[in-house]
Order: sequence, then C-alpha cells, then structure tokens
Amino acid sequence: MDLPLLWFLLITVLWTGYLVLEGFDFGVGMLIKPFARNEKERRVLLRTIGPVWDGNEVWLLTAGGATFAAFPEWYATMFSGFYLPLLLILLALIVRVCAIEWRAKINDPAWRNRWDWAHTVGSWVPAVLWGVAFANLVQGTEIEVIDGRHQLVGGFFSLLTPFTLLGGVMTAVVFLTHGAVFVALKTGGEVRERAGKLAARLSVASLVVAGIWAVWAQLAFSAHTLTWVPLAVAALALVGVVVATRARREGWAFTLNAVAIVAAVVLIFGVMYPNVMPSSIDPAYSLSIDAAASSTATLQVMSVVALLLVPVVLAYQGWTYWVFRKRITTDQIGDHEGLLPTEGRPLEPTAH
Repeated sequence: MDLPLLWFLLITVLWTGYLVLEGFDFGVGMLIKPFARNEKERRVLLRTIGPVWDGNEVWLLTAGGATFAAFPEWYATMFSGFYLPLLLILLALIVRVCAIEWRAKINDPAWRNRWDWAHTVGSWVPAVLWGVAFANLVQGTEIEVIDGRHQLVGGFFSLLTPFTLLGGVMTAVVFLTHGAVFVALKTGGEVRERAGKLAARLSVASLVVAGIWAVWAQLAFSAHTLTWVPLAVAALALVGVVVATRARREGWAFTLNAVAIVAAVVLIFGVMYPNVMPSSIDPAYSLSIDAAASSTATLQVMSVVALLLVPVVLAYQGWTYWVFRKRITTDQIGDHEGLLPTEGRPLEPTAH
C-alpha cells in the first residue's frame, strides 16, 4: 500500500472516531433544553458527557492536522471553499465550550438558562453542518483548476442542494438518536426511562432518513460496487438500533448506532475514492489522492509519529471511559452550584 492511500485511510479512521464520539456529545447537547424538565435533569445530562467531551474533540483537531500535513492541497481547497460553513461550525463549537464550562459558575436560573440555550444551539449547528459538508464531498463541488490550483468557483449557496440538505438532516437525526441512547445508557431512574422511549422513536426516523440518503448517495454518485457493503452494514445496524431500543438494551443500541456511523463514514470516503475533492463541473478537475498528497518523506515521518502516539491516545481515552462508566441519577445531584449573583461583587460604600 502506498503512503498517500495509507493516509487517506488513516484520515477516514480519524473522522470516524470524531463522528462516533462527538456524535453523542452533540446529541446530548441537542437534548439539554427540549428533553430535560428541570435543573437536576439538565445537570445529569451534562455529567454524562462532562468527563469525555473535550477528549472527543481531540479527534477533530487530529483529523484537521493530519489533513493539513498529509494532503495540503486538499486542506487548502476544502477549507477555502467551505470557509463559511466551517466558520459557523467553529463558532458553534466555541460557544458550546463556553456553555459547558461557564453555566455552573453562577447560581442564577437566568444565567444557566442562557448557557443551556447556547449549548443546545451550539450542538445543533455542527450536527447539521457536518452532514452538509460531507454530503458535498460525496456529490462533488464546483471545482475548477485556475493557475494550477484547485479552487471552488461556486459560492456558499452552491453547497446547498437537496442532497446536501438531506445530509444535514441525516446527521442531525443520527446524532440525536446517538445522544438519546447514550443518555439512557449513562443514567438511571426516570431520566433513563424517558431517554429510552425517546431513543426508540428517534431510531425509526434515523433509519428512514439515513437509508434514503445512503441509497441516493450510492446510486447517484458512487462508481464502486463495493460501497454497497458499508451501506448494507449501516442499514442492518440501524435496524438493530430500532430493535434494541424497543427492548431497552441500551448497550447494544449504542454499539449498533456507532457501527452505523462507522459504516456511513466508510461509505462517504469510499464514494470519494480515488479523489479527495470531486468536481461536479468536470471529473478532470477533481483533486485526486496522489495529486493532493505531501512528499514521501513527510508521509514517512508522519507514519512513524502516528505509530508511536495513536496507541497512547487510544489507551488513555479507553481508560477515561472505563473510570467514568457508572450511571448517574438525579439523586446524586446537589441543590445548588456556583456563586450567588451577589457574591464576589464589591461592597457598596456606606454613608457616614
């Protein structure tokens, strides 16, 4: 296997890890306001992802960094062409981080409510836009070669088509299901019961929307018969999620939903192959794996570094999930957290 193809596969793995792990983070965040009925339930939802959400985001940084180093022209073409949607994703992620870190600083319902809405919106936006972005990589974008460089000549609205918008709906529904299943897996009592019922309903919508999008992608844009394999795996896994959620088997439901996301990422990158940025104008303008790749020496050094460090990262994340594996209930949540609104303010001067 040549090094450019190896790194194309490794970047596929990195995006798979990000979407599987951050997918349930997004899902839980999307449920903060519409699902939780009171402050204790909201804090239970936050505690399900509290120890792991920032570690899950490392996969995004690694995927972006690996793309920059291994395929600089892919990075330049994609990040310049997708500038606005990627900027919106970045802003949403920043707002989401602030919401998670700051909501507990002040014991004030209005303060917490504002940050809970920020967290919810900051989860919905990337959940939708990641689907739009990856759907564009499947259908191809309006790329031309200008002065020897691949450039996206279409504007922002060229990225919005029925197929890509359905891709956004697909990722939102799949992540929402992933989050509901994760809440049911990590909580107890009434929260677990309600999350399980919600996951059972969402799993049907996830199966229908994802199934339509995947078949559309395969029939309209794939040149490879083998990409039917991940499509079939994803479909069977989503059917399994429907069955498992109805049987209240949260562990199986979460595993199968993760398998469906893995298979979907394999389908996306399989449809793209042998290109990293297909052109919808003319296939001759498509940016191929070999054309976008860095030098052999660069890829060799990256391969050695990845071989040494990736197992360490995987071991650490696995240990983190093992340590925080127990369920969380509202009985474990205290009544108050954070400073009162008046605490920390300078004293008013007194009259003499």
